Amino acid sequence: MKIAYIAAGAAGMYCGTCISDNMLAAEMQRRGVDFILVPTYTPIRTDEADVSLDQVFYGGINVYLQQKMALFRHTPRVFDSILDSRGLLNGLRRFSGSTSAEDLGALTVSVLQGEMGPHKKELDRLVRWLRDDFRPDLVHLTNSMFLGLASELRRELRAPVICALQGEDIFLDDLIEPYKARAIELLRHRAEGADGFTAPCGYYADFMSDYLSIDRERIRVVRLGLNLDGYVDSSSHPDGIFTVGYLARICPEKGLHLIAQAFRGLSEAVGKENVRLRIAGYLGKRDEAYLEEINSRIDSWGLSSSVELVGEVDLEQKLSFLKSLHVLSVPTLYREPKGRFVIEALAAGVPVVQPRHGIFQELIEDTGGGILVEPGNTFALATTLQELMENPEYRRELGLRGRERVHRAYSDRAMADEMLKVYDSHIRPGN
Repeated sequence: MKIAYIAAGAAGMYCGTCISDNMLAAEMQRRGVDFILVPTYTPIRTDEADVSLDQVFYGGINVYLQQKMALFRHTPRVFDSILDSRGLLNGLRRFSGSTSAEDLGALTVSVLQGEMGPHKKELDRLVRWLRDDFRPDLVHLTNSMFLGLASELRRELRAPVICALQGEDIFLDDLIEPYKARAIELLRHRAEGADGFTAPCGYYADFMSDYLSIDRERIRVVRLGLNLDGYVDSSSHPDGIFTVGYLARICPEKGLHLIAQAFRGLSEAVGKENVRLRIAGYLGKRDEAYLEEINSRIDSWGLSSSVELVGEVDLEQKLSFLKSLHVLSVPTLYREPKGRFVIEALAAGVPVVQPRHGIFQELIEDTGGGILVEPGNTFALATTLQELMENPEYRRELGLRGRERVHRAYSDRAMADEMLKVYDSHIRPGN
């Protein structure tokens, strides 16, 4: 079995999707599957050994220039390869957030146009390499923003193409018009060119079935998995200052301001000397003002000494961070489809408190490792955190229960088992 997985780099930052894609590729390769992870836009950055190809397709600089100026749609490969160098592409990180909403919308539509759009040269290069150098039995696209590639890949490679659904609606809803409506129209059309889809949970499979007008039977649910090496049991660590953790990108949609407000309520109820809030995650340039505003509020509440900003963490730092927590909460405003941070916390025996929406309902019901509260209700969040603080045995019970279930059903091996069944059903549809 030969699988080509088309991934998307995140301009040098740790990205949960990149980490998951790389983890799946590594596990497949350990099993002897001829599995290649093909980076696009930029090289991927992962907190484990990077198993992706050392060349990048649809290089971010070339894609942008081809979008803006027709001249760059005809430049020779020797010139394009200079712009596709890893150093230049990783440098795009410092420009994150600087692209205008109009440029972002236009670029999204252009890539979805596939062989009919301004990036045909990039698509042709990818197709040629896959056809002549690898010859896959199946191509797996990391998200629906790549559906513009599906028809051409199927036609030229004579292989099935499936597509993962991983939170694209959040990105699409932020596009300005007329690009948002055009992108969704193209997605619904291009979805017909894919042989099937995967989704990380039942909620998101149902949602995207309606959102993109995809027959629900074409979407297979494959749970997210983790490489569980290093996730030691932290559920019985010695009691000390009660520590609440936040582990996600620092941005409004992840709800850092909500956990800060809830932490204020908790500190007023039990005394600020008895509690601590630790914040870990990537901060992009566009969200620096957001964090400054939160820090200003924390300072005005007299809680600066009780709040620690850890910043972006690699795997070793993440495991250490989780060991320091009594509970984790990332009160997202949107309906989260993946919930990787919940699985990571539970893998370490750290219980969670999450809003009652998105994948969180399924995760908590399946693992028993946390408590659900009403979305956006900071009083309910603060009250629940206080209940867990005052009931250490119950807190440890939640952590142990969640840890046991995650280690049984959410490993990289379990994810690979399910994904192999999906691949096999498309490569050998009669089986």
